[in-house]
Amino acid sequence: MQYQFCAKTDPGRARENNEDSVVFDAATHTMVLADGMGGYNAGEIASGMATAFINSELSRWLAEAGDGASGKEVRRAMEICVGNANLSIYNAANSNTHYAGMGTTLVVGVFRGDSLLIGHIGDSRCYRLRNGVLEQITKDHSLLQEQIDAGLITLAQAANSSIKNLVTRALGVEGQVVLEVNEHIVQPGDLYLMCSDGLSDMVDDVTIAKIVTTEAELPHIADELISAANANGGRDNISVLIAAAAEVAEKRGLIARLLGK
Repeated sequence: MQYQFCAKTDPGRARENNEDSVVFDAATHTMVLADGMGGYNAGEIASGMATAFINSELSRWLAEAGDGASGKEVRRAMEICVGNANLSIYNAANSNTHYAGMGTTLVVGVFRGDSLLIGHIGDSRCYRLRNGVLEQITKDHSLLQEQIDAGLITLAQAANSSIKNLVTRALGVEGQVVLEVNEHIVQPGDLYLMCSDGLSDMVDDVTIAKIVTTEAELPHIADELISAANANGGRDNISVLIAAAAEVAEKRGLIARLLGK
């Protein structure tokens, strides 16, 4: 399997600063997206620390481990890197009054062959487009999601809820945090979209699906998603990280090519 990546972020229309951070490493097929929170520039600091630390440490480990690393080992490496990043943000928040209470959501993904290990904390999401069908493959760690799961409100009511941004889990807020990790089989033609809630709160899933289903290049799709969020108000920072999967074409031998096989 071969993968193509694209990442873009935009401050939106309501905020001057951007507290989102997004990065990928094409060599190790690693993706990280974070949406920071906190006063002053604290959210920006938290998300930047998260993406820089996790991408650097996890990519380095993956490069050293090579293709022989098992899924269990990769999962453990993800958990360790996220745990160390959490502690770094937590310690920074407790040693600098300007950063007190800062934290960040997180989505981190690693493609290994035909599988994707996806971990997340908070309400930043990962979607998968397969055969024209868009599916959210992460489940928000939020008070709103807990109310939906408990049957207290419907999805229609949730769309207009005033507690959308109340997360129940965040990176850097406490000394320890649990990364929820799930593994998914990747099929050729799949498209994966990580995003902050600046996209998912502004653009419904039906519209997201229409945009990502096009045959356009990934940078154009990313631009269209950000434009749609801004057109609907752009009340928050908007970040997207897109990965497209394609089957590696088999290399034919010289004799086979000469015979047209």
